[in-house]
Amino acid sequence: MIFKGIRKKICAMIVAGAVGFSFAMPIQTVEASFVTDAIGIGISYGIQKKQIDAACKQLNYTDEGRRELYSAFRKNYGVNSNSTVNAQLDRIMKNLSSAVAQVDPTINDRPYLYFVSNDESINAACGMGHVMMVNIGTFNNIPNEDEIAAIVGHEMGHGQKDHVYNSIKKKQTKALIASLGVAAAGGGILTQVAGSVVLMNANAHSDKKHETEADALSLDYMVRTGYNPGACAAVMQRFVDVFGKSKKSSIFNPSDHPDSEVRRDRAAKYLYNYSGKIANAANGIVTIKGKNFCAPVASATMSGAERSYFVLGNLARAFHDGQGTSSATVQNGSVYLGSQFIFTPESGDESAEVLAERLNSLK
Repeated sequence: MIFKGIRKKICAMIVAGAVGFSFAMPIQTVEASFVTDAIGIGISYGIQKKQIDAACKQLNYTDEGRRELYSAFRKNYGVNSNSTVNAQLDRIMKNLSSAVAQVDPTINDRPYLYFVSNDESINAACGMGHVMMVNIGTFNNIPNEDEIAAIVGHEMGHGQKDHVYNSIKKKQTKALIASLGVAAAGGGILTQVAGSVVLMNANAHSDKKHETEADALSLDYMVRTGYNPGACAAVMQRFVDVFGKSKKSSIFNPSDHPDSEVRRDRAAKYLYNYSGKIANAANGIVTIKGKNFCAPVASATMSGAERSYFVLGNLARAFHDGQGTSSATVQNGSVYLGSQFIFTPESGDESAEVLAERLNSLK
């Protein structure tokens, strides 16, 4: 606490005055001087804190503030104008926003302000005020929209719970004041705070409970879209495949996020429960009622384990939606359970006919 440090300084200086300067300056005068300084520092801190708290509230909740923060994010990270990628992000945001509204209608009060940044890393970020960016590197390195949607859904989970705003308000206020120096008076404070918030946005996410909550919310949103909810586990498997067990296998901010393996397994458990505890996947093998259904081989863009979570997502949706009593069939080389698409075998996989027959025997 700032006042604890000030008290120590006051005591030290009083002692110094008593020993070295007692004849030139009475102790009472020294004490009064530093007490006055301490009160002044306390008042200054209090004023700055109030200013910054008010600015953060404005950035998080008002249209003016949200636009200011949106502008600061775009200025700091750069805006990518690739029309194909921007159309893809528009589509993802439309689908997920509709899903979020089903469970949290407050999204309608603060629609997301989003853009594609020029950053080449696989990353996305949601700041205060539902301001979001998705790096161009995410689109360049992840070849399917479902997994990108899972990442965006995670960030929307942060946004819906105001994780950054609450973190800055509770934990980061002193750091924000330090980054600004002396808080500006008048309208300039909003722009200054917006710029500083952008730079400290990643640190404001430093809470594993928030990350776990955002992962769970992403799944809740994904099952309400046309995307495959298995992508939430599959994208984590992708990072495990790329980075192994390194902490780098956690996307966004490695030190603040649970390991990708942990996040993958939590997503798989969610899907297992969503299926009515019928379908599961682990170690690249998809099971139904505990018995092996299939073990997809690697494709040109995915490992076999990554593909297995997409099969799990489709099965989970089929059983959740009551299609478990329907017959498994083959349509144009793909396996379906009722009307739900399950899997398209590739070279090296068992045939669709074999898998359909096995599915009928297991379910």
